[in-house]
Amino acid sequence: MPQTLYIAGDSTAAAKDASQKPMAGWGEYLHHFVTPSLRIDNRAVNGRSTKSFLEEGRWAAIEGELRDGDIVMIQFGHNDEKKEDPSRYTDPDTDYRSNLMLFIASAKRRGATPVLLTSVSRRRFADDGLPDPLAVGPYPAAMREVAAATGTLLLDVFAASQRLYRDLGADASKTLFMHLPPNRHPNYPEGVADDTHFSEEGARQIAKLVAEAMETVAPLSALLRAASR
Repeated sequence: MPQTLYIAGDSTAAAKDASQKPMAGWGEYLHHFVTPSLRIDNRAVNGRSTKSFLEEGRWAAIEGELRDGDIVMIQFGHNDEKKEDPSRYTDPDTDYRSNLMLFIASAKRRGATPVLLTSVSRRRFADDGLPDPLAVGPYPAAMREVAAATGTLLLDVFAASQRLYRDLGADASKTLFMHLPPNRHPNYPEGVADDTHFSEEGARQIAKLVAEAMETVAPLSALLRAASR
């Protein structure tokens, strides 16, 4: 069986159907950067948190298919912070961390390598003109701390995406997200201004950031196409 890279996450990574286009998730574009022998199985789903991903049996489905040598990328946070929804909310200091540790232990039991990815930043600029360091609340910091405490590989996509938005600036960074005027696309006749979900170009750029982060981690750099290194 070929080595498989699973993606467990939310809408920022999830594949989008025709009714949602041109919205896209970064998981749709990661194959452009990894070796063709690596099979990508994107299990990310819109609207999920660590809690709902577990309770709906989505992690159990991944666990049941994991084989020795597989990779599991784990990225949550956007929906974990939704206090108004008890089916998804997790406390960043307790439940969120324990759920991440469950994922890590589960993957390791199967001989797979877990990889934690901090949440992709929302497009939110602070008064000083820089990306808001709390654009996904305390969840990126919690993810980093879990990675350090458990010795788990970490790709800091939050920090990388904030650098990307900073370099582009507040206006140009809109092109990475779902910003469409009315009547521009039939799926969004009234237009849309969404600073969380990516355009196709944005998803490609975030997938590139994921690949660049992989390049800095020895076990993962070997999975990249030669042209991407």
